[in-house]
Amino acid sequence: MRLVIQRVTQATVVVDGLITGEIKEGLLVLQGIEDEDTTEDIVWLSNKVCNLRIFNDDNGVMNKSIIEVGGDVLLVSQFTLFASTKKGNRPSYIKASKPTIAIPLYEAMIAQLQNDLEKPIKTGIFGADMKVSLLNDGPVTIIIDSKNKE
Repeated sequence: MRLVIQRVTQATVVVDGLITGEIKEGLLVLQGIEDEDTTEDIVWLSNKVCNLRIFNDDNGVMNKSIIEVGGDVLLVSQFTLFASTKKGNRPSYIKASKPTIAIPLYEAMIAQLQNDLEKPIKTGIFGADMKVSLLNDGPVTIIIDSKNKE
């Protein structure tokens, strides 16, 4: 499982002209899922998202987590995070999970984040053509892959 985490001052997801998810200060999290992913990946990644110290403290140092600042999370599924560009110029998405595997894992990630944050999170709509807008704060953008735990 691969996440792109962006610290934002605001983020919105729109589907068919309607807002499906909107946050102010917090994290926009893009989630890519592959067939080998399990609930262990979800638990590990959710813990990382909730405890990453990427928000400024009173001294302007990135030393606080999303939990400590009381921020929100907007989770958006994004199969293109597993794009392969090894051959040619047209990306292959063969590593990205099909909906039968990905949807339950996406829903499990929503539940795990809500449990770990102890509040609801906002989401996009799995598989929809989404328009995502954000104001990246910093900018702070972090990529985490559960198969490459660095």
